[in-house]
Amino acid sequence: MSDAGNGRRPEPPEDEDGDGASDLFRAIGRQVRLLRERAGLTQRELGDRLGYGEDLISSLERGRRTPQPEFLAAADDLLGAGGLLRAATEDVQRAKARARVKHPAWFRDYAQLESKAVEISFFSTVTVPGLLQTEAYARTTFLVRQPLLDEATIEQRVAARLARQEILTLWPSPMVSAVIDESVLRRMTGGDAVRREQLRQLLRLGRLRSTTVQVLPMSCEDHAALEGPFILLAPKGKPPVAYVEVQSVNRLITDPEEVRILAARYGCVRGQALSPHESLVLIEKMLGDS
Repeated sequence: MSDAGNGRRPEPPEDEDGDGASDLFRAIGRQVRLLRERAGLTQRELGDRLGYGEDLISSLERGRRTPQPEFLAAADDLLGAGGLLRAATEDVQRAKARARVKHPAWFRDYAQLESKAVEISFFSTVTVPGLLQTEAYARTTFLVRQPLLDEATIEQRVAARLARQEILTLWPSPMVSAVIDESVLRRMTGGDAVRREQLRQLLRLGRLRSTTVQVLPMSCEDHAALEGPFILLAPKGKPPVAYVEVQSVNRLITDPEEVRILAARYGCVRGQALSPHESLVLIEKMLGDS
């Protein structure tokens, strides 16, 4: 799947980002990196102490993630910044309000609904859902796309995908569930290091109260959704919708009966998948076997 998964479609050029948000986020990221190194901490150590993943710290330091107020406050205290990081909070909020997320035009309706969703459900058979991807995994999905994307477009797409993931840090956060085919997790997408990082990310997210990760085992001889992957959304105050995409064809489904059928299929496939606990145990085993 494209921006919801792996990004396949000829894409028109986007306007350049002239709002300065990227420059601000990169400047804050450099400050965080310098403070972290002064404190003698690795990215993983800083993430562990603040309750964030190493991949997120890396993305923040490179300006690819929007630094949230709670992160700035916690990092300011831990790194002894003396209010330097806290002082950037208002500038960050203004930059976020001005920023234009560069999704391709055909994906923007889905992205807008996703940003307001109270429930999001993924059935994935090709890639890890975009909302759960690491930066390196996301970049791989765009790098291998045919026809080839230019470097600037790849970076825009990666940044837009990571920006979508900010909804996972909000309160209240949407309830997210994902049923992922086991073959997706065993495929060496991006190589061993990228795959292992992605598996660790799924373990971390799967332990959150708001996120459920289930694996559909390859031993399952048949299942209720053999027709392919899809996404279910429950936007706040609006009827549920579904989104499907295959190759260069994508469709936002609003017809209540079609959505009901996909929701029924999702319920069945969740029942055929491993339980959340069994799924995390399997992912841990995959990491141990690598």
